[in-house]
Amino acid sequence: MEWNSPNEKRTIPEEWKLVRRGMKILNEMMPFFWLYDGLCAVVETISPYFGLYMSAQMVNELAGDCSSTRLLQLAGITVVGGLLISLIRKLLQSRKSLCEAFRSNKHDIYLADAQNGFQYAHLEDPDVLLRRNQIQAGVDATGAGLSMVMWQMSSLYRSILDVFFSVSLTLSLFTMMAEKEYTGVLGFISSPASAVVILLLIAVNIFGSVKISAARAIGQQKALGKLARENTRHHAFNRPFGADMIVFNLNRMVLDEFRKLTRPQWVAELEQVSVKYNFLSILLNAALNLGLFLYTAAKAFIGVFGIGSFILYQGTSRRFISAVSGIGATVGRIRQNNPYLVSLFEYLDLPNQMYEGTLAVEKRDDIDYEIEFRDVSFRYPRTDSWALRHVSIRFKIGDKLAIVGENGSGKTTFIKLLCRLYDPTEGQILLNGIDITKYRYDEYMALFSVVFQDYQLLGFPLGENVAVRQNYDEAYVRDCLIRAGLGDKLKSMDSDPEAKGKSALERALWLSYDAEAINLSGGEEQKVALARALYKDAPFMVLDEPTAALDPIAEAAVYENFNVLTENKTAVFISHRLASCRFCDSIAVFDHGRLVQLGTHDALKADGEGKYSQLWHAQAQYYEK
Repeated sequence: MEWNSPNEKRTIPEEWKLVRRGMKILNEMMPFFWLYDGLCAVVETISPYFGLYMSAQMVNELAGDCSSTRLLQLAGITVVGGLLISLIRKLLQSRKSLCEAFRSNKHDIYLADAQNGFQYAHLEDPDVLLRRNQIQAGVDATGAGLSMVMWQMSSLYRSILDVFFSVSLTLSLFTMMAEKEYTGVLGFISSPASAVVILLLIAVNIFGSVKISAARAIGQQKALGKLARENTRHHAFNRPFGADMIVFNLNRMVLDEFRKLTRPQWVAELEQVSVKYNFLSILLNAALNLGLFLYTAAKAFIGVFGIGSFILYQGTSRRFISAVSGIGATVGRIRQNNPYLVSLFEYLDLPNQMYEGTLAVEKRDDIDYEIEFRDVSFRYPRTDSWALRHVSIRFKIGDKLAIVGENGSGKTTFIKLLCRLYDPTEGQILLNGIDITKYRYDEYMALFSVVFQDYQLLGFPLGENVAVRQNYDEAYVRDCLIRAGLGDKLKSMDSDPEAKGKSALERALWLSYDAEAINLSGGEEQKVALARALYKDAPFMVLDEPTAALDPIAEAAVYENFNVLTENKTAVFISHRLASCRFCDSIAVFDHGRLVQLGTHDALKADGEGKYSQLWHAQAQYYEK
């Protein structure tokens, strides 16, 4: 997987394109958020300017003719207008909050949903996993990525509106001139040239703010680059709870790593960058504030406008300066955040190179399906070694096929290809004589029920774990659990007084999730996984070490019921315990990625020179002593 450098230089249109895509995704996550946020920005920005303008009018009235009627009108407009603005703002803010509710959860759901569309190879690619951890590290540490787009664009809207309103109310400051003629400094103040100087000073402030913000962004990006690396390591920590943590004192190792992150070098660097550039921003703003104050005071002194207007211009000019600085700072933060967006979008855009077929899988009442591996070879991405080489085998509905071999012999790879988690590098896999890549992927996958060795159960109710849905056939779920060997467990859970009226199927797994939950042993969890495979009722059942966590008695019970469990189904069975292979019609023996033997247990055992016989006798010696 080739990744672009997130820190490469980008043009302004390229930077804006990243932000626009981030806004589009946020709109999918939180519909109408931008609408309500934009309306909120307008109302929130109008509010202080309304107060400034009305206060200036009242002061001018007091300093002038001071009509009581006019003062009452102004006071009424101020109170009623302020009340209406406040009510509208509260209403819009509540609507915006509803859109934004559970933003963090929606963010996680969006990424998880995107990940569901990844091909399986991406989920095993260490580069992809590292990129995912880096994305999460940025989110956890600074809110980088989509959340930062939301915050900064919202801030940018308000700063732009601030500039618009402040300029609208302040423009007359530069156009109004004294009626009398003055000389010297006052003459310069009353001339158009002074307005040009002030405007140049404002332009210098804008330019300086943008440059300072850009320099701050570069400095912060360097410091935060170390943060991303350290948080990737931090995120990689798994903080489990269990006996191992106590017996081996693993908590000590985890705590030692946490302590390294309490005051890392990047924090000091980030603080130095912030102090340096904040100081420059303060100096620049102070110079402009001083210039505008003296200019406004001088014009008020020579009678260009009254005291109320002086107050108005002072307030609006300060807000203008603050808004200009805010725009510069926000632009800098947006640019600083864009490398995180590059990483996020490259992750979301990972190509799915699995060919999506268009043929529908034939729905057969006799479920007569046949699978054939025809000279199949496979090697994993990023490797040159072959995991499987020239494998040819055929099996059909009703066959019971065991797959055996030493670790690394290609057994699990064979299953991954059968379930189309990967496509062959060479050769073909056929379903009823047609290449499986030509079938619709979802319909082909529906043919398989799989119990992987690293199966996953969730902290949901037992019934939902089996059915993999919230609405399910309760009687059928119970039947599957009973057939998987959990009949007695079901009875005890149903009659458990601590369940507080909940049936066994309604109780969640693991006590860390729910006080009325149930804790299952490793063997019981494996039986739940087996019941899940039975509930799907697919024509092909793939069992990867289905009894690895079971005690010998439970294991024997599963084998005794093996033919019943897989009745009218093709069962592909991976096991290291060769005694279990007696239940299968044929056994495929893999060695170093090749299919070296295929036959029945008795026939393979009789071949004293074969790999199966070697494996059998290697295990049998421990039982024959």
